[in-house]
Amino acid sequence: MAKAQKSQHRYREDMSEMPDWMKKKKCPNRDRFLSGKRILPKNLTGREKLPDIVDEVFLAYNSARLKEGCKLFVEKMLKPDVTIGMSISGALTPAGLGCSCIVPLIKAGFVDWIVSTGANLYHDLHFALNYPVRAGSFTMDDTELRDNDIVRVYDVLLGYSDCLMATDEILRGILVQPEFQKEMGSAELHYLLGKYAAEWERKAGLKDVSVLAAAYRAGVPCFTSSPGDSTIGMNVAGVELRGNKLRVNPSIDVNETTAYVLAAKRAGGKSAVVLWGGGSPKNFMLQTEPQIQEVLRIKEFGQDYFLQVTDARPDTGGLSGATPSEAVSWGKVDPDRLPDAVVCYTDTTIAMPILTHYALARHPRRKLRRLYDQRGQMMKALTREYFTHNKVKMIDGTDPALD
Repeated sequence: MAKAQKSQHRYREDMSEMPDWMKKKKCPNRDRFLSGKRILPKNLTGREKLPDIVDEVFLAYNSARLKEGCKLFVEKMLKPDVTIGMSISGALTPAGLGCSCIVPLIKAGFVDWIVSTGANLYHDLHFALNYPVRAGSFTMDDTELRDNDIVRVYDVLLGYSDCLMATDEILRGILVQPEFQKEMGSAELHYLLGKYAAEWERKAGLKDVSVLAAAYRAGVPCFTSSPGDSTIGMNVAGVELRGNKLRVNPSIDVNETTAYVLAAKRAGGKSAVVLWGGGSPKNFMLQTEPQIQEVLRIKEFGQDYFLQVTDARPDTGGLSGATPSEAVSWGKVDPDRLPDAVVCYTDTTIAMPILTHYALARHPRRKLRRLYDQRGQMMKALTREYFTHNKVKMIDGTDPALD
């Protein structure tokens, strides 16, 4: 033991005896660069809480990026004056992430508006209807699954007749109801479907299993960037052949989402985006700022906070991998807020439960913003500012800015 202590002491002496060339070298920023947390975590015991593991063990590489994302979300995005939009790509609801994560985030007031693939919202209906979705294996024989009336989403299994087609049959019966016989945006469509989903939950004795039901109860608008690209859209098209009057107008969605972002800024607050994956939902959420600046010609500076979880590379030119610094060039992200932009390169199915748990453990619930209930007045404010700023009039010669 004495020999080991002597050896350590000698090591410290050697380190202090720097050569002259090192003593003469000027390093004015050395202390600043080496001011980060020392990487020397304690041994894990199995008794730790997840948020503590994130804070104390996620110290480098993409675990550190995930920790940065968790802290950005909790410490900045969840402030009362921040409006949070969340985009959801892929098929996350069949994997159970709607029940485990998205519904709790909605209920806690941690998300104010959503842009999703239609697939997520369609498969969400199975849960509201109490149709089982099963864990399977990606190694299963797909020809055999087809012969046995089973559909596979990687390692998630759904019955073809007793889940998919049964959901479609009920959905078509809803879409021909009187309240759907008009032109509307996808947020209104999903709000109306959410009302039915909430009732299905109640009748089945279920609690908080459906994203659409939770969003309906919380007044959280749910948009889809590609209304025809899902089984909901396919059924809308199917009943149109029978003379159904429902028309989903994407222009309504573009203007409503833009109105939410502008309203957040004009109220003296900030706007944040949480992007799970990329694709069309990511772009639809981020295009709100170019819509304000480029199309409507209203002075604005971009999103204040940006968090993306993706497994896509930026160098292939794909939308899913586009970085926040690239988004600055489009006006999507405020260049002065780039330190408040985090990209974590990992799987959403890993990161979403961790961030959800961390946020619920570290931050109290926020008051629900209920943007769906305010969309009319926010659209009026957007329209008024557009006409005032551009000094234009309606085609019929009227001036909405004077209304």
